[in-house]
Amino acid sequence: MATTKPTRKPIEANSRRKTGQDGHPFKPPVWELRLYVAGMTPTSIRAFENLKRLCEEHMHGAYKIQVIDLLECPKLASGDQIIAVPTLVRRLPTPVKKIIGDLSNTERVLVGLDLRPATTWR
Repeated sequence: MATTKPTRKPIEANSRRKTGQDGHPFKPPVWELRLYVAGMTPTSIRAFENLKRLCEEHMHGAYKIQVIDLLECPKLASGDQIIAVPTLVRRLPTPVKKIIGDLSNTERVLVGLDLRPATTWR
């Protein structure tokens, strides 16, 4: 009786998983973001829409957004030392970062979140 060796399926380049130094599959960090607002003002709505768009384009689904309305829960402002709204707080990955405003300046937000290096002016 003849035996055959099992054949291995070829691995395509796009199906390989990145691995860390420990050999385990590398998972991109999950971004934990808090957006502090004061009611559903046009500026607050614009900030949320801009944040959602940036996350979809640059974080590829690896994010969590928590919107905190300080009109409903004003005591939560002290935990992240919020002094103006809207304010975006990046909790993870560390270090904590804060960006104040409606997040309409895409370049400034990407640099502030460390998604793009800051350019130096000479």
